[in-house]
Amino acid sequence: MAVTFWFGCNMARHGEIIRATLRLLEAVGVPAEATGGPASCCGAPKEADARIAGAMGARTVAQFNASGTGQVVTWCPTCHMNMRDVMAPATPTNFETLHVTEVLHARRDALRPLLTHRVPARVLLHRHLGFDGRVPVNRLVADLLALVPGLELVDHPLALPGHMCSALAAVPGGTAQAQRATLDAMEATGADTLCTIFHSCHRDLVGLERGRAFRVANWIHLLAEAAGWDAPDDYKAWRNADD
Repeated sequence: MAVTFWFGCNMARHGEIIRATLRLLEAVGVPAEATGGPASCCGAPKEADARIAGAMGARTVAQFNASGTGQVVTWCPTCHMNMRDVMAPATPTNFETLHVTEVLHARRDALRPLLTHRVPARVLLHRHLGFDGRVPVNRLVADLLALVPGLELVDHPLALPGHMCSALAAVPGGTAQAQRATLDAMEATGADTLCTIFHSCHRDLVGLERGRAFRVANWIHLLAEAAGWDAPDDYKAWRNADD
C-alpha cells in the first residue's frame, strides 16, 4: 500500500516540488499518495482559536486513519510538530509519522544511482535550528546533496533560529537581519547557490536573486536536476518577474 505524502497547506504554492518529491519517493521504492490543502490541515492557520484548530487536526487524523495508510510522510515542519505534539495525542493514530528527509535519507543507496547529471555548484545550505532537534534535517539534507555529482557544500556556521523563516516574521526586524546574515555568509564562502530546506524560507529568499550573481534553489530542485528531471521553479519566476 502507498504511504501518504502529507505536504500541508502552504506547500501548495510549490507544485513542482510536490511532484518531484513524489517522483523521488517512487524512485526509491516508496509509492506515495499526496494530500494537503485545507481538507488535510494540521490546524495551524487557526491556532488562535483552539476549538477550530483542534477540530481541523482531529479531522485530518481521522482521514488518515480511515485511509488505512501505515505511514504518513510529512514535508512541513509545522505539520510534523503539530502531528506529534497535538494531533496524535488528542486523536489516537494507527499510522507512523516520518519526515520526508528521513525517508529519502534511509534509502539513499537507492537514490544515488539516479543522480547521474553533474550539478556544478558551490552550495550554502540555509539552516534553521528550531526543527533540527526533532528531525536532524540539516544533516540529512546535507548528506543527500553530497550524493549529487559536481555539487560542493560550503562550510559556514550560520544557523538561524526558529523552524523556518516564517517563525521570524513576528520578530521586529528578524527577517531582514536573517537575510543580511545569509547574504554575508554567501559572500564569505563564495557560494553561487543558496539551498533552502523548507517552503517558507524558499519564498522569503528567492527575491534575493534579483540583481545578485547567485541562485536560490530548494534541495528538491537540486536532486531533480541531478536526476535530469524538469522541475522549473514557477514561484520564483513569478516572484522575480519584472511586471
